[in-house]
Amino acid sequence: MSDNKHTFKAEVNKVLDLMIHSLYSNKEIFLRELISNASDAIDKARYESLTDASIAEGGDEWKVELIADKEAGTLTIRDNGIGMTRDEAVEALGTIAHSGTKEFIKLLESREVENNPELIGQFGVGFYSSFMVADQVTVITRKAGADANHAVVWKSDADGTYTLEDGEKDGKGTDVILKLKEDETSYLEEWELRKIVKQYSDFIEYPIVMEVTRTTPDPEDEEKSVTETKEETLNSQKAIWLKSKDEISDEEYNEFYKHLSHDFTDPAKVIHYRAEGTTEFSALLYLPEKRPYDIFYQDYKIGPALYVRRVQIMDHCEAMLPTYLRFVKGVVESSDLPLNVSREMLQENKVVNVIKKNLIKKVLDTLGQMKKNDLEAYEKFYAEFGRILKEGIHHDFERKETIADLLLFESTTTEPGKTTTLADYIERMGEDQKEIYYITGSDRASAEASPYLEVFKEKGLEVLIMTDDFDDIIISGLGSYQEKPFQSAIKGDLDLGETDKEEQKKTFGDLLELMKEELKDVVSDVRISGRLKDSAVCLVAGEHDLDPKMAKMFEAMGQDVPQGQRVLEVNPGHDLIGRMKEAFAENSGSEQLKEYVGLLYDQALLLEGDKPRDPVAFSRALSKLMAQGVSM
Repeated sequence: MSDNKHTFKAEVNKVLDLMIHSLYSNKEIFLRELISNASDAIDKARYESLTDASIAEGGDEWKVELIADKEAGTLTIRDNGIGMTRDEAVEALGTIAHSGTKEFIKLLESREVENNPELIGQFGVGFYSSFMVADQVTVITRKAGADANHAVVWKSDADGTYTLEDGEKDGKGTDVILKLKEDETSYLEEWELRKIVKQYSDFIEYPIVMEVTRTTPDPEDEEKSVTETKEETLNSQKAIWLKSKDEISDEEYNEFYKHLSHDFTDPAKVIHYRAEGTTEFSALLYLPEKRPYDIFYQDYKIGPALYVRRVQIMDHCEAMLPTYLRFVKGVVESSDLPLNVSREMLQENKVVNVIKKNLIKKVLDTLGQMKKNDLEAYEKFYAEFGRILKEGIHHDFERKETIADLLLFESTTTEPGKTTTLADYIERMGEDQKEIYYITGSDRASAEASPYLEVFKEKGLEVLIMTDDFDDIIISGLGSYQEKPFQSAIKGDLDLGETDKEEQKKTFGDLLELMKEELKDVVSDVRISGRLKDSAVCLVAGEHDLDPKMAKMFEAMGQDVPQGQRVLEVNPGHDLIGRMKEAFAENSGSEQLKEYVGLLYDQALLLEGDKPRDPVAFSRALSKLMAQGVSM
């Protein structure tokens, strides 16, 4: 066999270098990662063997073996799972095909991983953690169903290269052989391996075994001893989700969550139950405490792992949970589904639909109880996942009122950072108030400074402050809550009874017509405002139009946005509007008056956080106005 040397991809080299030369306080997690990989490989082989008997060559006694060779200084993690072909070995071991690699490298460089080594698994680089304890790693693998002489031998000293050779292997699966560093030989001790397996991998459903040697007194001759070597199973092996709650400690729940999600924090909530009746299933679900870095990525994996009669059918069953609950992690097991169920069958399967409805209800009920009984914990959860939960208003019409009960918003009456619910807002509404008022903005400070809130402040009306970029679409989809319709402070013709609009229309009608004519290319109408007190003008969108913030977001994404012209609202009580009315009476065709109309429109753009149509022309006109003084 001749060497076949390859160079690692640049990102792998970076990861290896940072791992090898960083000091980790918890290196033992390398074993957890390798056992987890082995378990995944067995899952795949076990599933494929249902339709292809050749995959189960050598029987179906699935297991992970730990082989400690103190003389050679090697620790081997062996599985009889699916194995790899040559191309698969290159793809899996020579590259990191993961969108979060750059983020992980940044964390390594910042040394944030030192106290949170579970992050290694989160970013899909668990195999490379081997080099924290090993000078050399050898992988011998054979694809299940292939001939014994079709094995692949992968080897690297973490020097930037690896070799790939043809080899032989009696059984299917993969051997990962670690040549341990001189100061890491404690990982060859039975007690150390037992401790690590018990702590991190006790719930793995396949036996994790190793040969142990025991010397005991000879029962026939007390002066003699008997040395015996036998294989022992190190893990309890019972699937945690099939145990009863009183058999499971908080530590076991938390450790299984970390194994499942590769998160480095404990979950915010555990949901463990068994449903009985016409459809029976077991579910162990987790609500995370922290938002995964990639949850908004297009390739984010959604749904719990699905088991059918203790066989893992898929690691992420998208048919079990809607996208707005994609933060939920867990496992679902059912005996009512066929073992050969496919993704296509799942979409139309009645059993799956029943399970999905149950899971959604359980998660939403749990969130409701959490909000009711532990508001502080719920607020922390909502700060991480509220934006995602809101998507359910748009996607799940059947449950939108239930989801609306879970929403939290700041308002003009809450302290900064504090929130309120829609139900609490309605409790505080005055008898004459018929609508739920809200304003959208990039942040609370800019929303509260908005001229659109002037009349609300004067009348002491509470307004909800919504700062997520798609809130306007969500609230439009919700429409109303407890039969109270929503009213945007920045959209529609608002009338809070502050002005006699009909009388004002008569008084300012000619000026409004002039303004409308001058601005006919940019606004659909000019009208008396019911929302302004201190500002002269503002721009208002139609009831069914996107708010400006939302429109800009869609435009930035390259999407077409319906270009509905907005309305310019005029404050009849403002001195400037009064002076313009006087100027109009003196000379309705004044060019200067027309110039002021353009300035007012640009001012309205500035007030909503936009820029003037022509910043240079606006600046010149403003300078000219300041120089001559307003003389109308």
